[in-house]
Amino acid sequence: MKSLRLAVFFIFLLSSGFLSAQSQFIKVREELIFQDAPFAQCHASTLLETGNRDILAAWFGGSHEGNRDVKVWTAVNHKGKWTSPVAVADGNFAELGTFPLWNPVLFKSSGNKLFLFYKAGPNPREWWGMYKVSADNGKTWSEAVRLPDGILGPIKNKPIQLSDGTILSPSSTESLENWKVHIERSTDQGKTWQKIPVDPETEFGVIQPSILTYPDGRLQILCRSKEGNVIESWSDDQGLSWTKMKRTELLNPNSGTDAVTLKDGSQLIVYNPLIPGKEWFNGRFKLNLAGSEDGVNWKDIMVLENGTKEEYSYPAIIQSKDGKVHISYTFDRKNIKYIILKNKRF
Repeated sequence: MKSLRLAVFFIFLLSSGFLSAQSQFIKVREELIFQDAPFAQCHASTLLETGNRDILAAWFGGSHEGNRDVKVWTAVNHKGKWTSPVAVADGNFAELGTFPLWNPVLFKSSGNKLFLFYKAGPNPREWWGMYKVSADNGKTWSEAVRLPDGILGPIKNKPIQLSDGTILSPSSTESLENWKVHIERSTDQGKTWQKIPVDPETEFGVIQPSILTYPDGRLQILCRSKEGNVIESWSDDQGLSWTKMKRTELLNPNSGTDAVTLKDGSQLIVYNPLIPGKEWFNGRFKLNLAGSEDGVNWKDIMVLENGTKEEYSYPAIIQSKDGKVHISYTFDRKNIKYIILKNKRF
């Protein structure tokens, strides 16, 4: 009888998702990307698996966020070793002057065109979108190109490409009065873009969405907010229209998140779990990984950082072709931390 009860309980755990594949992830690598950096501060990393299966990372770095010496830097993880940081974009615009750079985002299209998107400008209210492209896995980059007025590119998190080739870029604007999310859509491999608003009359102040996909064709965005929770919206028509924003159960201390759809159709999100406090970054000293099968019910599956005053923030997360999950994030504004997870069942 005892064995029967145990078997029934085990079946219940499996059916409830408690023993889902997500809970089987373990860390297999954990390190800082660089040593003796040529900048005092850094922030806002992004990750990409290149065509030769290296991991390319980018971030912005300089004397201080918002200073005119802030550039975009990259490093490559080749056979387990990171190259030294290299500056690949600066804010020198000749007659316009020099401006800080912000929030790089790496993206590779289905045509193997590698994009480096970033923002330039004095602050997030006045910045504009820029990009470069690479034909050699990030070793060299084209001249910088400014995106059309009104198109900012992905604000923090990676675009996705649908099966028909459509690229959806998660974006947002930050005026003093309102934070608003929108999607930038391209059907010609990034040559032109259409701006699609997401619940423009929403009561929530939201920015920095990430996009998740589902087997039934639905899309979900998860957004940073001022409201104490991650905020979501859904699309049933491949991103052409979106539902009204609503709260998720995930807490959010007004800090950036990133999420990814895994090959098995389940979802992961990296986020700071605490509610806002007296300081705008309160809660950024803790960083969690949560998983979900349906995008509605989320479960914390790993604590990545559990500090008391340091800043661990602005994560990026991808899955490589071999199934491993790669995460990077700001490490107290002094470095970028890099973690590899694998499913311990395989």
